[in-house]
Amino acid sequence: MGAGGGAARRRGGTAAGLFGAALLVVGTVLTSGGAYAQPSPPPGGHSAAPGEDEDRDGRGGHDGRKDDHGKGGAKPRPGDGDSPGAPPGRPAAPPVAGPAAGSATPSAPAAGGDAPGARPAPAPGAVLAAVDGAAGAAVPTAQGLQQALAAALADRSLGEVTFAVADAGTGQLLYGSGENTAATPASTTKLATAVAALSLIPGDTRLHTRVVRGADPGTIVLVGGGDPTLTALPADQVQIGGQPVDADTAPASLDLLAQQTAETLRSLGATTVQLDYDLSLYAGNPQHRNHDGQNIALVVPLMVDEGRADPKSREDAPERVADPAAAAAEAFASLLRSRGITVTGKARPAAAPAPTPAATGQAPLGDVFSPTVARLVERLLTTSDNQLAEAIARQVALAAHQPASFEGAAAAVTQELTRLGVPMGGVLVNDGSGLHPGNAIPPAVLVRLLVLAASEQHPALRPVLTGLPVAGFTGTLNKRYGSGSGAADAAGLIRAKTGTLSGVNNLAGTVVDADGRLLAFAVMTRTPAPADTARAAMDRVAARLTTCGCH
Repeated sequence: MGAGGGAARRRGGTAAGLFGAALLVVGTVLTSGGAYAQPSPPPGGHSAAPGEDEDRDGRGGHDGRKDDHGKGGAKPRPGDGDSPGAPPGRPAAPPVAGPAAGSATPSAPAAGGDAPGARPAPAPGAVLAAVDGAAGAAVPTAQGLQQALAAALADRSLGEVTFAVADAGTGQLLYGSGENTAATPASTTKLATAVAALSLIPGDTRLHTRVVRGADPGTIVLVGGGDPTLTALPADQVQIGGQPVDADTAPASLDLLAQQTAETLRSLGATTVQLDYDLSLYAGNPQHRNHDGQNIALVVPLMVDEGRADPKSREDAPERVADPAAAAAEAFASLLRSRGITVTGKARPAAAPAPTPAATGQAPLGDVFSPTVARLVERLLTTSDNQLAEAIARQVALAAHQPASFEGAAAAVTQELTRLGVPMGGVLVNDGSGLHPGNAIPPAVLVRLLVLAASEQHPALRPVLTGLPVAGFTGTLNKRYGSGSGAADAAGLIRAKTGTLSGVNNLAGTVVDADGRLLAFAVMTRTPAPADTARAAMDRVAARLTTCGCH
């Protein structure tokens, strides 16, 4: 059946039916054995980045900068008992690593952008449904897809365009053009980072920021654990993407860490300390090749609020502090002073890595934990968060026993994707965020990453799909697919990762076609057309897939 029949079937259904066909029930993840939920996260804690649109640098992608982008944990679970040697009342830490207990479910999407006000938002925590549910639906043919997409692909504003469409259930490539030709992926690079991370790191792992006794008497050390979402904001000011956080998404609190540390110090009779900070977790140059102090800060294992000068800024590309680690340490020192602890002088970099609690037999003076890695992956994809993507890429490097640097992270991602069977012949990865203009990924590889995330054989990868922005509602797609776009009917039916650099516009994600079949697609363009014009043209290509049976 051609596009017309599919469109007619869509028009005949109710809004609830449309979303029911495209989305799964709240809070569950499909696996080969049914649905399962993420284990309860620790309560409390918080952090945040303000909501941001797709134009991060605010200059439309000029000067080679990125126009598509992004924007800690919690105290331990009650009932876990006290750590050996911990002060009374301080519960034991949740595991920082260990067997994954299941993929995380996503945060509640929020309606946004220029989408019509009457359009219902997708259900909170919705996960696409058609991997299993439409197994009997007919698969589109190459001829059908060609007929359906021809007019949309002929739009001159797309410039040089390559693309691929595959059946997400089987991985079969259905239609493409230049699908094996490497192109600049921009932020669709984050799909590679996310797949490698969830393949190597248990999804329930949390990033750990702690304070320990220093080697010198009277010295304490703030140890960076690689969590850029650690916040200095009060709990009632924390938002992600313009929305309040919940127990699952609330990142770690610097204030809570200071409270714990001050209480422990007083219990030990110590009220005067020298504060050092330890950055030994990472290696190499912390400055990204395209560092501009806005799209990304220095990539260091200790920072608060992702290095924003104003943690509540709603700017697309906010000013970042020049030295995020020093700023975080000084903020921590100030919080200790407000609790009656005298901190002498300025915080200083530690001369050597801090001793570990395991080596000393002593519990940390204080510690906080990020949301799970599965949640962090969802966040970095929804908001196209460069800082968080680079942090997660370094966790991939650490898990692969590579140096936690740009080079080590790129090598680790490449190695893990190769192990997963992704064809890496034309792939070049230089970072975790996609800011590097030298990255190269073909459309067929982006589609392959999405197929892996949909596979029953890889349930741990499912947050890659749940983290994709929802067309017209969330993240970097919240202001697209609106009225007048020519793609408004596809709002809520497409989940896709955006990717934009100067002259480069990409879209890679999943869509449920008119027969309920889940398709994976990637459209990659290089064009002199204005970014908004090129994006709208790509959105219309993807929208055609929602109305097409294409047999």
